[in-house]
Amino acid sequence: MMIPVLLALSAAVLVRSLVSARLDRWNVAAPVVMIAAGALAAMASRGVDLLPLVNTEVAQHIAEIILAVLLFIDATEVRGGRLWGRYPGIVGRLLLVAMPLSIAAAMVAGALLLPGLSLPLLLLLACVVIPSDFAAAERVVRDPVLPARVRSVLNVESGYNDGLVSPVFLFALILSGTRYPERTPQEALATALPFALKAVLVGAALGAVLATVLFSAQRAGWSTERSRRVAVLAVPVLTYAATVAVDGNGFVASFVCGTVFRRVFQAKAIPLIRTATREDPDRRPVLAQDLRLLEDATGLLTHAMWFVVGAAAVVVFAQGVSWQEVVFCVAALTVLRIVPVVLSLAGTPMSGRDRFLVGALGPRGTTSIVFGLLAVNGLAEGEVADTILSVTVLCVLGSAVLHGLGSAPLARLLVRPRRRPEEPESPATAAGARVEPPLRRPTSSPVEGIHHRPDNEA
Repeated sequence: MMIPVLLALSAAVLVRSLVSARLDRWNVAAPVVMIAAGALAAMASRGVDLLPLVNTEVAQHIAEIILAVLLFIDATEVRGGRLWGRYPGIVGRLLLVAMPLSIAAAMVAGALLLPGLSLPLLLLLACVVIPSDFAAAERVVRDPVLPARVRSVLNVESGYNDGLVSPVFLFALILSGTRYPERTPQEALATALPFALKAVLVGAALGAVLATVLFSAQRAGWSTERSRRVAVLAVPVLTYAATVAVDGNGFVASFVCGTVFRRVFQAKAIPLIRTATREDPDRRPVLAQDLRLLEDATGLLTHAMWFVVGAAAVVVFAQGVSWQEVVFCVAALTVLRIVPVVLSLAGTPMSGRDRFLVGALGPRGTTSIVFGLLAVNGLAEGEVADTILSVTVLCVLGSAVLHGLGSAPLARLLVRPRRRPEEPESPATAAGARVEPPLRRPTSSPVEGIHHRPDNEA
């Protein structure tokens, strides 16, 4: 079974790569293509059950590593020396007010529509369906039709929310009895807090040390461009493994490591960049180049996850989905995010239209897939595990259609193009979204080259 799956997966990746420019012009994102390929592969398997690809320990560990790497990349994309981007007040409201409200609303909706789930399982399910990820609609945050502030806020939010939800997800995982004996809330919290504390300490320490080592090796001429890319590829994996080895939360550690890694590297690189000359280009510290292999490798692994979702969707629909699950997912993708976002941003300088756009443009992606896989693999096989798998698949599929295909038309419908002639052509990407860099890099910034996504919002 593995060889036909690998054949279909590699062929889908190859075809998508060869025609990516054309598909981008048609607003067809990579997740849509990979989901379709996975579904076709499952239908062509003539009844072979592909769910063992999902419900295995190997698949679980692969998913964990992918999310850890994505969290590290997200953290390295925080720009401008500001942890919450150019609009920290707005981002703070989204992360600390809107997201908890959305999680609570999802738990209430789950209790009404899926009455067989306990409170820990409802919290687990809410953590699966609420975090946003722009992998399914990355072109949206590059669309110059959207106001720069909306793009910036969406970028930063999508970069942080999965890292912030991760400890809550772990708490729900422990409380629900998955992986661990069933605990009381006090026992689960007492377990989750040390996990998070160890993660912060290990992530911060490794981020500072590894950034210093990478920078020093480059300045001393001990490393090559290729070897540094390989070294950066190993950083989030090493951080995740080291943290799990000491019973810490590897996801939180990877995110903290990425944040500290970039800030330490930037602090050391800025003085040299300001004094760099054209005669010494090889020793000019450029973190963007070192991250490219990591991003490309992660992109390939993420494609594989979307493929598995497509294959799992065929099995899930063959087994049947309930109308309650469909309604829950539709609500999670729309009102359960839009209403808390609009309410949390009341009183900010953002217009009502922009607040609605921030709420509506919140796709689900890799984070939902990974959390869903972890929950399914942690639960004993049965009706509850089937429900969580069905909701995960429905939520991701619905987001691929709603956000992957519908976000750009929605943005253009609500926002009239109003760019002034002097406004820069390249899109603003303040932080958090995993998007392709523009063809031209600005040269006016004193910290040019530190990061791979130039910020043109100023």
